[in-house]
Amino acid sequence: MDDILRFALLGLGLGALYALTAHGIVLVYRGSGVLNFAHGAIGMAGAYVQWELAVNHGVPYWPAVACGVLGSTVLGVLTHLLVIRPLRRASSLARLVGTLAVFIVLTAVAVKRYGDSVQLVPAKLPSGLVEIAGATVSEDRIWLLGIAVVVTAALHALYKRTLFGLGTTAVAENQGAAASLGWSADLIAAANWGLGSALAGLTGILIVPVIGLSVTGLTTLLLSALAAALVGRFSSFPVTLAGGLVIGVVQSELTRFGSDVTGLAASVPFLVIALMLVARGRALPLRGTFLERLPTLGTGRVRPVPLALAVVTGLLLIWLSSPLWADAITNTLVLSLIILSIIVVTGYAGQVSLAAYALAGTGAFIAGHAAADWGWPFELALLAGVLGTVPIGLLFALPAVRTRGVNLAIITLGLGTTLETMVFQNTDLSTTPGSDGIAVGKQTLFGIDISGVDHPQRYAAVVLVMFVAATLVVANVRRSRTGRRLIAVRANERAAAALGIDVRAAKLYAFGLSAAIAALAGVLTGFRSTSVVFADFASFESITALGLAVIGGVGFLVGPLFAATFAAGTVGARFGDLVLPGLSEWMPLIGGIILVLTLVGNQDGIGRELGKQASAAERRLLSKRGPKHAGVAQGSAEAATDRDEPVAPDEHHAAPSQTAHRTPGLPLHVRDLTVRYGGVVAVDGLSFDIEPGRVVGLIGPNGAGKTSAIDAVTGFTRAASGSVRLGDRDVTRVPVHRRAGAGLSRSFQSLELFEDMSVLDNLYAACDRPGPWAYLKDLVRPGSRPLPAHVLLAIREFGLESALDRPVGDLSYGERRLLAIARAVATLPSVLLLDEPAAGLSDDESRELAHLVRRLAEDWGMGVLLVEHDVDMVMSVCDEVVVLDFGHRICVGTPEEVRGDPAVRAAYLGDLSPEEVAP
Repeated sequence: MDDILRFALLGLGLGALYALTAHGIVLVYRGSGVLNFAHGAIGMAGAYVQWELAVNHGVPYWPAVACGVLGSTVLGVLTHLLVIRPLRRASSLARLVGTLAVFIVLTAVAVKRYGDSVQLVPAKLPSGLVEIAGATVSEDRIWLLGIAVVVTAALHALYKRTLFGLGTTAVAENQGAAASLGWSADLIAAANWGLGSALAGLTGILIVPVIGLSVTGLTTLLLSALAAALVGRFSSFPVTLAGGLVIGVVQSELTRFGSDVTGLAASVPFLVIALMLVARGRALPLRGTFLERLPTLGTGRVRPVPLALAVVTGLLLIWLSSPLWADAITNTLVLSLIILSIIVVTGYAGQVSLAAYALAGTGAFIAGHAAADWGWPFELALLAGVLGTVPIGLLFALPAVRTRGVNLAIITLGLGTTLETMVFQNTDLSTTPGSDGIAVGKQTLFGIDISGVDHPQRYAAVVLVMFVAATLVVANVRRSRTGRRLIAVRANERAAAALGIDVRAAKLYAFGLSAAIAALAGVLTGFRSTSVVFADFASFESITALGLAVIGGVGFLVGPLFAATFAAGTVGARFGDLVLPGLSEWMPLIGGIILVLTLVGNQDGIGRELGKQASAAERRLLSKRGPKHAGVAQGSAEAATDRDEPVAPDEHHAAPSQTAHRTPGLPLHVRDLTVRYGGVVAVDGLSFDIEPGRVVGLIGPNGAGKTSAIDAVTGFTRAASGSVRLGDRDVTRVPVHRRAGAGLSRSFQSLELFEDMSVLDNLYAACDRPGPWAYLKDLVRPGSRPLPAHVLLAIREFGLESALDRPVGDLSYGERRLLAIARAVATLPSVLLLDEPAAGLSDDESRELAHLVRRLAEDWGMGVLLVEHDVDMVMSVCDEVVVLDFGHRICVGTPEEVRGDPAVRAAYLGDLSPEEVAP
């Protein structure tokens, strides 16, 4: 019992330091809406400044502490001013990578200056032994707990009772409103960055006597702090303190009683992170703007002749290279594969994963054991490693079903770190007797000796061929139906689900394919030597890999090769040593600086510029063939390369049938539909029917529950009860994408178009219905088919013929409105639900839209539910009108009956003109 209490008290001291670090993360998040992945590195910098001054320059301890804390404060403010502030209108991915860039730069500087060995630092806090309830514990742990409690109380008071704290809360809630009251968002953010970073420095200085002073030890403190911050919901300092203390105590107890399980104590922060994120099932509300954009995507087009020339040139260079250069080429290609896996999951599917190296290590682990334990040849071991890692990748994807963005980055980094500590660092699992890893011997491929030890040129050639093959697979996916679905999910998950796209399946597919590519890189890394050594698969290297992917262009297939050259041990490092001896040692720092410059100056990376140059050269070449070819080249290249949109010019020129396409419509029956948000009843017992070929209007004042009703019918809210039937099928409990597939389609009041896609691809995303094998077939041969007749007719009905190859961002507001409806029509629904389709349109445009809605019912046979504030339009186009007021149905009938209803007159008097009120 004394041991339990003693280790609990020790854990309280460690947990207090976790809480202090977490408080700094919370401060930065509250002040700027940014989750700072460089927080541990900033604290590490402060600790090294203090140590440098105290040990090497003889500065007294407490002045050195003040200098260390001040150094971290300055780093935090500079990070905000030089990196985060210029990215305020960038995507959340860019802002996250901005903090990762700072992490890379600071760790590179520290490793260059101090190495990564652990320095023992004596404690300056009182370190005598005290007895508490019969348990003896070091006095410094009690001091640490006291410091954490005092800091927590001070921060709680600061943000609850001072103008600065109220200003921070105001800016976090609404920057525009706070600015109108005189609060500067930049000043608030800079102050919080400085204060949060000061806490990071203080924590780093206080914790090094406990864990030792090292670059890795202090930067990996991040996971424990993130776990504590998540417990406190990135807002409550007392709850964050409690979370940090619990994590510290559990880790300490497991260290004492669970020491037989390698890495179990170190996995506690990840388990807390997973529990908090998955249980809550929602992302952190990161601050952004309406101008925020995602990174640009390449087209995935493959030019066979340049590709063949590049491969032949590469093989020739490998054949002529020395062993050292062959190793550098292998390193470059393997890292390029890692980056390629990031392009799939982050570039195409929009899922920020920091697990690339963990998955690469998993592939090497499986293949290594297949070769060492079962004697499998290289070909089969490679296949086993790649295929065996896919289920692990799907396991990593499970959190992506409920979380996204930064939350997903946190949980994948935690999962990868847990895998590293419990498997890769477990000598019982990751070594064979007499070896420093898993002994796999020298390799042959189909009987040819390709040993990386004896024949590094042959091994490099094999790696090159596999890299090209993997790149072609990813290019096929980009151009395929599967690729369009991934990009639709990346752009807007709600809209994708509303079109019948299974968002969960798309995410799982992206993680699975990414895991296979990362595993291929891992096997090729491990098998280049006679033993698979897992020091090559440190989980935090995934941060560097994501940074390199952004440098190359996270959406471009030409980016990995160029980005990989900025890493140590690659071709770029070798060239650097030729130009300036010793330059390769500075490559991590150079890569970090280039990443910062890339984010600030060109978020789309090197690949974007290379793509523009290639398309310009193609236009110049085709222009020499005559005006006809030049015009096609210019139109296609501008749409497909400058805007990176795929073009299918031959698939939509067929003339559609002159007669409208009638759907086998199914009626919609809604009974007792109720939507509750907490104690608020948004929709109360609503019932209505929509028959094929009829238009039903749903009107009511603002806040009447109209959009809530559409969300409930289409499955976008879990707060609904009642019954929804489409024909004879009960779809009440059916998920959104299956309701869409059954025949329920909708538009959105806010449009929610796929901004990264052309008009044509928006329509393709709606009408594509790939079979169960499409996910596999698209890896080899991208599936493509002409647009169905009903989509061609919709294009003409809505006047989109001349806009098909244009990016969505180039459309006028009226065109965007029409595209949103046309895209919903492209799903060929039985019932179409339109949420304020005429909002923002002129009177003439509204009349034309009313005519189109009427034709959808009469000529296409669709049932239409029209939610609209334009009462004149509703009364002119609808067969029946349902009127809501505060969620209650107060009237239903023909337009004439609704006009004369006294309840409608009373509830709607403020919105109707006297002529409209009159029966």
